[in-house]
Amino acid sequence: MQSQEKRYSELSKYELQQEIAKLHEKARKAEQMGMVNEFAVLERKAVMAKAYLLDPNDFIPGEIYRIEGDPGAYFKINYLNGVFAWGHRLRNGQEEEALPISMLVKLQ
Repeated sequence: MQSQEKRYSELSKYELQQEIAKLHEKARKAEQMGMVNEFAVLERKAVMAKAYLLDPNDFIPGEIYRIEGDPGAYFKINYLNGVFAWGHRLRNGQEEEALPISMLVKLQ
């Protein structure tokens, strides 16, 4: 019988780093094989795992952050819930959305 996988929130820092490395390797192989959807899913999982390595207290509601991987896109945090920042994109963000904190980069 297969053991149930742990949630990212239950993993240690070391286990998260191992998982991220494994996901990046699988994503690299998927990209080489032209499996675009599989690549996107694996990259998204790695972003989620990275969020659990960060401290949500480092992200401040009301502040604006650059969105990693989306040049020119900015996000204003309304509030945090776990490792998700809820807020709005600045260029066209009418609807509130949640982004993993690992997608947000502090402005200099």
